[in-house]
Formats: sequence, C-alpha cells, structure tokens
Amino acid sequence: MLAMKGLEWTFDTVAKKYAKYRPGYTDDLYKMIFDYVPLDSKAKVVEVGIGGGQATLPILQTGCALTAIEPGENFSDLCKEKYMDYPNFSVKTGKFENIDFEEEQYDLVYSASAFHWIPEEAGYEKVYRMLRKGGAFARFANHPYKDKGNTALSEKIERLYDEYYYKYYDKNIKSDQECSYDQAKERAEIAGKYGFEDIRYALFHRTRAFIASEYIELLGTYSDHINIEESIRVEFFSKIEEAINEHGGVFNIYDTIDLQLARKM
Repeated sequence: MLAMKGLEWTFDTVAKKYAKYRPGYTDDLYKMIFDYVPLDSKAKVVEVGIGGGQATLPILQTGCALTAIEPGENFSDLCKEKYMDYPNFSVKTGKFENIDFEEEQYDLVYSASAFHWIPEEAGYEKVYRMLRKGGAFARFANHPYKDKGNTALSEKIERLYDEYYYKYYDKNIKSDQECSYDQAKERAEIAGKYGFEDIRYALFHRTRAFIASEYIELLGTYSDHINIEESIRVEFFSKIEEAINEHGGVFNIYDTIDLQLARKM
C-alpha cells in the first residue's frame, strides 16, 4: 500500500477497525530485538506511533517503563484503555517531532509501521539524542503482498485497482513487488548517516487468510484507501469483495516484515 504524506490523520478516523484488523508482529522479530537490547523493569522505552497497540504488549511484558507517542486522540484513548492494567505504560498525544524528551535517558526507542511518516532527519536525530549510550533504535514494518497462490484472483484485483485506485489518484500503475533484503538494507543504512553504529537488519515472513468481508475491512484501514471519495470507494470495495467470493472466498496475504536495528555507541 502507498504511504502518502499528508494522510496520517486518516488512521485515527478508523481506530477501532485498525486495532482489530491490522496485524501484530512475529515472535522471532521480538527475540532479535531483545537479544540486541535486553529489557527489564529498569529499562525506559519509547514507542513512536503506537496506533492500535499492535507492537506494544511484548515490550510491556518485559516490565520496562513504556511511553507511547501517538498523534491520534482516538488511538491514544484506545491504547490507554487497552493497557490500563500496566502501571508502567503511558501515552503522550501529539507528533513525535513536537514532543519534548529528556536526552540520553532511554534504553530503546522503537517504531512499528509508523516511522516513515516522520521527516527523516528530524526523526533520527531526535532518537539519537534521546538514547543513552548503548541504547538502541528499532524500526520495523509490515509489507503485505498479494495472494501468490490464486493468480486469477490477484489479476482480477489488479484490474480493479487500475480501474478505480490508480484512475482516482491519476497515477501510473505501480509495479507490485515483495519487500526485499536490499530494501531492508537500504533502510538500515539510513541510521548510519546520523551517528548510529552496530547496524543490523532482517526479514520475517508469514501468511494471513481473509474471507472477503474481512479483507474489505482491512482495506478500510489504509490511509490511501480511506481517502478515496466515498461513492467510488464503496463501489471499488464491493467489486473486490465480489471477486474474492467468485474465486474461492478467501484472499491470502503474504507478509514480509523488515526490521532495522541501530545502536548509539
């Protein structure tokens, strides 16, 4: 899905749906993070862009003090309720680049499928200042890919995107490719420009299955889809739902999650 600058606000309009249909992250991803930066009750952590809290629980369960940053008021309220039983959890509502933090105080700053919304220089420089020596920055994101096992369905949906999505945005058809190691490496190397060292990266994979109605609900959580004029969006989604039901009733998503780790030395 495209990440269009200026559409960040759209997610907060569908906060509950986002929390329900957007996926969490894999156990092996968290293992790699915790091997890189062990956390315990003495650790201080910041999550940038908590959204529906998909990446929060495994970090909270280490016992660390976790402060989440979230520009959306609906998301903030949702996560306050979701994690109300954790006294070590708090939320600050606002944009990461506009919130003041103490310098050299944090063991981990991390962001899940959110850091691309923040201007690169402002984001990386601020994270670097926040981290204590030896502290780490973890950036990761989920990249969904079409159903590779049902070619007829994927091709039908691609035609619908040509007819509705790309026509609406007046864009050329985008080449659809899975997230690669080269892309993960390129993202990882950004941190080196801002003084980070011990840079590492990895990819993780999984498959998710959706019936037609669920897949339509998921599409309704993507900023570029939410932004489509309602009558066009309703027709577009209806056609996708029909296509899935006509081709077996299930749409499989092949996820690639890329993780980048970097340390302040």
